[in-house]
Amino acid sequence: MSDPTRVLDDLREESEELDRLVAELSPEGWALATPAARWTVAHQIAHLAWTDHSALLAVTDEAAFGALVEKALAAPESFVDAGAEEGAAKPPAQLLADWRAGRVALLAALSAAPTKTRFPWYGPPMSAASMATGRLMETWAHGQDVADAVGVVRPPTDRLRHVVRIGVRARDFAFGVHGLTPPSEEFRVEVRAPSGELWSYGPDSAPQRVTGAALDFCLLVTRRAHRADLAVRAEGADADRWLDIAQAFAGPPGAGRPPKQGQGGGQ
Repeated sequence: MSDPTRVLDDLREESEELDRLVAELSPEGWALATPAARWTVAHQIAHLAWTDHSALLAVTDEAAFGALVEKALAAPESFVDAGAEEGAAKPPAQLLADWRAGRVALLAALSAAPTKTRFPWYGPPMSAASMATGRLMETWAHGQDVADAVGVVRPPTDRLRHVVRIGVRARDFAFGVHGLTPPSEEFRVEVRAPSGELWSYGPDSAPQRVTGAALDFCLLVTRRAHRADLAVRAEGADADRWLDIAQAFAGPPGAGRPPKQGQGGGQ
């Protein structure tokens, strides 16, 4: 993904969709609890604003971003929550304005960035396209938490292609973060897009396979739903193990979401 234009356009659209979901919320709406423990709607938007600011510094001010990394290393268990808490304490109108301004600035910086330049991050360095893909994944995932909190079902779009891609590429990381040796062979992943298109990754002849709906795969790799509630299936022991631990984001996996009462069987 050397040309970031498409993912930048999709990131803008994903952000605007979430913006429409929160823009008219009352103060009580911003205080609604989301499925993430101890996080309200305000915490979710504050986290996105905080991470957009971090990404902007990574692209435009490497020294300032290095200072953020030092803070993260000094408090690895709390620095993400601390950023969300700080933002969530603002009045909703101010938080919304800050998020809007930050994401516009980040999009402009990524659009102007040289194609082959790689920028520092909390994990491996990333290109502008990879940075935008990560921001889209997080915007979609935290947007799902907001949608769940306010009781809205969002129609899935083919912007999920970017979330699927990062989830597939993060396979080895998911094994490693659980202290497991990644499989040596590629998996075949086939998921059906909201538009009906089939998105496929890996060799067609691979014995280890994952199939299902793109939306369900994205809910799985962002750990927004339990595997038992999703129509994602595995063939092969390694692929089956992956579906238990898959994640598209850096950092520890967290507790994940419990299965819904009285439902299941998506495996």
